[in-house]
Amino acid sequence: MTDNKAPYVPGHGLLTGRTAVITAAAGTGIGGATARRFLEEGARVVLGDAHERRLKETVATLAGEFGEERVAGRVSDVTDEAQIAALYDLAEERHGRLDAVVNNAGLGGTALLTEMTDEQWDKVIDVTLNGTFRCTRAALRRMKAGGHGGVVVNNASVVGWRAQAGQAHYAAAKAGVMALTRCAAVEAAAYRVRVNAVSPSLAMHPHLVKVTTPELLAALTEREAFGRYAEPWEVANVIVFLASGYSSYMTGETVSVSSQHP
Repeated sequence: MTDNKAPYVPGHGLLTGRTAVITAAAGTGIGGATARRFLEEGARVVLGDAHERRLKETVATLAGEFGEERVAGRVSDVTDEAQIAALYDLAEERHGRLDAVVNNAGLGGTALLTEMTDEQWDKVIDVTLNGTFRCTRAALRRMKAGGHGGVVVNNASVVGWRAQAGQAHYAAAKAGVMALTRCAAVEAAAYRVRVNAVSPSLAMHPHLVKVTTPELLAALTEREAFGRYAEPWEVANVIVFLASGYSSYMTGETVSVSSQHP
């Protein structure tokens, strides 16, 4: 892999005073990186994740750095509407409003279509597509009632555009997220809510690198223009942009964070 990593970008107060909910935000992936970047940009964050231990550790770490008044978390499963509502309730109880939602939760897997079971298909679709739908629907209802606008950013994938063997369920789910984003944006514009998506390709963190064979990692990075994988914070930077006032006239877009746009 080429050693051409980008320098980390400091915060510029782009989200000062805003309250954001971020799903699948525990750990060292895109969700965790997004939580940190939002805090560095001045936001207050409420983190959701289905993994209780990792969520507690992430909240404790971020609260220690940015202050307990700006960081909260609640265990939440995006397949459970009541748990999604409780996550948004926490944001409104603590800060009185909901300004941004980042729908990062998703589930992958590898199985050839001829070998894929209904259970494998249904599980990926329910978390990745239906979960994004549930979270978006709940967010739009609250933002519409709040009357102050807002932003929703969904996490899609380049696999939603291009074909890849063994990824039919994941690709279908991510293509669905893109279509959901476009339709939600048209509906939400009337009450000043923007809905966009990011589409990463290969975003890796140390734990993921450890469980990926060197051969596979080399093959995947060769496809990228920079000859390396993206750092999770590089995807988070694009999410920050979409949540900020710098993208005030953007809605219904899926922004590729990769050179692999078709």
